[in-house]
Amino acid sequence: MPHNPSEKSEMSELTWASTTLQNNVAPVGTAQYVETRIRNAAKAIGWSFSRTRDIWYQDERVAVRPRELRQLEEYTGLRYGQAELRSVEQLIANADALLMGNDPDFHRAFVAAFRALAGALDRSGTRGGSK
Repeated sequence: MPHNPSEKSEMSELTWASTTLQNNVAPVGTAQYVETRIRNAAKAIGWSFSRTRDIWYQDERVAVRPRELRQLEEYTGLRYGQAELRSVEQLIANADALLMGNDPDFHRAFVAAFRALAGALDRSGTRGGSK
């Protein structure tokens, strides 16, 4: 059972790898056919065609190895996000600890503002700015 609420919506490694292959390694405009895109992605990353195809289509029998995640991260410059998630959760834990301080009126307002800011940034539709 997940310890933190944010872990409940965690994207699986297979889903992340598939999405990264399709959107960043071999995006739609690079080739007309999906098979060609998969072959291009395999060549770019250095994987076999069948391994790349299995990850591309999120075959549930496939487990993405940590080495493969690192290869994708290095190629695309993207990160899977676990370290960032932990740091944000640590910031929230630190802010909650401030509530236990001597001046609860000041700290409570600060933490409430911080939570509102974090919540606003996390809502869908706000990452790209106003539309």
